[in-house]
Amino acid sequence: MSNLSQIRVGVGGWTFEPWRGVFYPDTLKQKDELGYMSRHLRVIEINGTYYSSFKPDSWRKWRDETPDGFVFTVKGSRFTTNRKVLAEAGESLARFFDQGISELGDKLGAVFWQFAPTKKFDPDDFGAFLELLPKSVDGVPLRHAVEVRHDSFRTPEFPVLLRKHNIANVYADHATYPKIADVTADFVYARLQTGSDDVATAYDAATLDQWAGRLKTWAAGGEPEGLPKVDPGFTAPVKPRDVFAFIIHEGKVRAPHGAQALQGLVDK
Repeated sequence: MSNLSQIRVGVGGWTFEPWRGVFYPDTLKQKDELGYMSRHLRVIEINGTYYSSFKPDSWRKWRDETPDGFVFTVKGSRFTTNRKVLAEAGESLARFFDQGISELGDKLGAVFWQFAPTKKFDPDDFGAFLELLPKSVDGVPLRHAVEVRHDSFRTPEFPVLLRKHNIANVYADHATYPKIADVTADFVYARLQTGSDDVATAYDAATLDQWAGRLKTWAAGGEPEGLPKVDPGFTAPVKPRDVFAFIIHEGKVRAPHGAQALQGLVDK
């Protein structure tokens, strides 16, 4: 994954009708939308994989339609995360990774696993799940991130488990889900979910500037001030980290413009 630059800002998916005529030109054919977006943003989070699987041909097509240096992150299957006993997810994980994800090659940035708001923290079961996550598939290295949405994860035991496996905690800028900013891996994954379509860039200029500063701090190996940690006694080692950040708010019409604006700020 040496082609990853330090900070990549993107959105979730590329097929969304309200983007047509707003982000996508009116004259752009739907089949060309991925090619267009991948030349205006540096990363896309594939969310369709949460609901269903795809054929190897699809993964190859996505790889080939995007330029060199572009990457995808991939959302793990709900059939893996929405189970009572996570330690029994081995077969589900195998099916997920056997669908052809390795066809992305060096365009695979990370896989992230999202858990239901009702899923409570069980350190033994959750730890067993982390043990099951593969380090590679067909020779392609894998990096994993987890997004938890129940307050029971607000405990130092949670980031301790993630650090043991070099798995990133997803920082979720969300109105109701827990905000956990502990750095737990050699990369950082953030999902910015409180934007508004009433703002041309999803977030206003001051908030985008604030987020640009946070992303730069993470990339430089630091920890941004003012974000809540559940293990405040631990300071992550200071070393450069790749950063993925996604603008994914409820309406998401202005998300691509917000991602472009935020990428422009961090590139200054």
